[in-house]
Amino acid sequence: MESWWDAGDLRQQHLSLMHGWLPWTVQIVTAVVLVVAIGWRTRRWRLLWLPIALLAGGALAAGSAWFIDSQGLADDPAPTMLWVWLVVTGAAAVVFVVGWRSAAWWRRAVSAVGVPLCLLCAALAVNLWVGYFPTVDTVWTQVTAGPLPDQTDRTVVTAMQTKHQIPAKGVVVPVDIGSAASGFKHRGEFVYLPPAWFATNPAPHLPTLMMIGGEFNTPADWIRIGNAVTTADDFAAANRGNAPVMVFVDSGGAFNNDTECVNGPRGNAADHLTKDVVPFMEQNFGVSGLRTNWGIVGWSMGGTCALDLATMHPDVFSTFEDIAGDRAPNSGTRQQTIARLFGGNATAYAAFDPASVIAKHGPYQGVYGWFAINGSGLPTATNALAPNGTGLGGQDVADRVGGQSAAAYSLCGLGAADGIACAVMTQPGKHDWPFAERALAAAMPWLAGRIGTPGVPVLALPAPPPVTSRVQ
Repeated sequence: MESWWDAGDLRQQHLSLMHGWLPWTVQIVTAVVLVVAIGWRTRRWRLLWLPIALLAGGALAAGSAWFIDSQGLADDPAPTMLWVWLVVTGAAAVVFVVGWRSAAWWRRAVSAVGVPLCLLCAALAVNLWVGYFPTVDTVWTQVTAGPLPDQTDRTVVTAMQTKHQIPAKGVVVPVDIGSAASGFKHRGEFVYLPPAWFATNPAPHLPTLMMIGGEFNTPADWIRIGNAVTTADDFAAANRGNAPVMVFVDSGGAFNNDTECVNGPRGNAADHLTKDVVPFMEQNFGVSGLRTNWGIVGWSMGGTCALDLATMHPDVFSTFEDIAGDRAPNSGTRQQTIARLFGGNATAYAAFDPASVIAKHGPYQGVYGWFAINGSGLPTATNALAPNGTGLGGQDVADRVGGQSAAAYSLCGLGAADGIACAVMTQPGKHDWPFAERALAAAMPWLAGRIGTPGVPVLALPAPPPVTSRVQ
């Protein structure tokens, strides 16, 4: 009989790595281990080496903060506990090295255990910040490369379609899209096929959503962490098997290769997404090739990509959801971004700057956008439906908010002035994957209808909340 602490048991319980008893237990155990590792020891130890250890920890935290800022890795501030644990990690490393010779064997062992425990606590703090691993189960499936929800292979899919075997839920298929048009070296990608795709042979010309993850990513992140397949399955179940086809793309080529979906020294990511992926989907899965039936959903960096690709290629995409994206491709300061992503070519940067792209393109027709930003309180919406309508006020609204919120308001205002129908939707949450999951679920009925999912009505963009006056 398996013991109560079996790993599979833990995964089945979906233990949270962001809330609840597990993160706190790890931190408490680590604190106890550190107290034992440091000990009282000698006067010289307490007055000289412990302050040096704390200074080393402070330097580690300061260096990490500088690196995060210089690389443009985040707009939301890091949780305080991250800096605390980075200080403690640096201090624990000094205690381990300096105190080795004078410590008893058991204290050496405890000191050796303390350093990785501190790193684990720092990692938990980072995870609390970005929500990359919500549960123990997500860590396990990522580390072991376990199968994705509803995953099967092309052979099974072909046999099901030939037999008109319509599954109760959609199916996820690994695909090798290739890079003939772009030369972009990328990882394996995935396609979600809703139940309705299996109804006929050849397949119906269903609409497609291109799904793009964040800066540090794998193509499966939207499936493993963002629960996009669950969202699509739930939507299909409520709409007689109808939902968009989804293609989960690789925008980076490697976990830490931040391309921002542009063409440059880090790879021709934009060309891969538009010239490799779109034709592949039409040729291999029979999806519609009409621009009105293609949309993009992106989270964080992917949100920037979604807006950028939709405004640069309105002949390919008609609809986008930008979930907490930046104002423009971002890899540090503007100067650093131009150097890192475009080899110092400012003209190339301007070609991928959404504000410049919108201004250069002029009036758009039939382009629709949903900007999702995180905030506090109840969900609210602000519309910018037409160039001559009420609009968002552009930069004056952006000046009253910050970061990605400012980007959403400003860019939606600019887009509205050139014919892009858009809305900014504020939902409670932080800049993390759980927020991205909720933002996708909230927008799915609108997205599915807007790109022409069979049997799904076309919904208007979210309306601003009614204005009520107070009686004086």
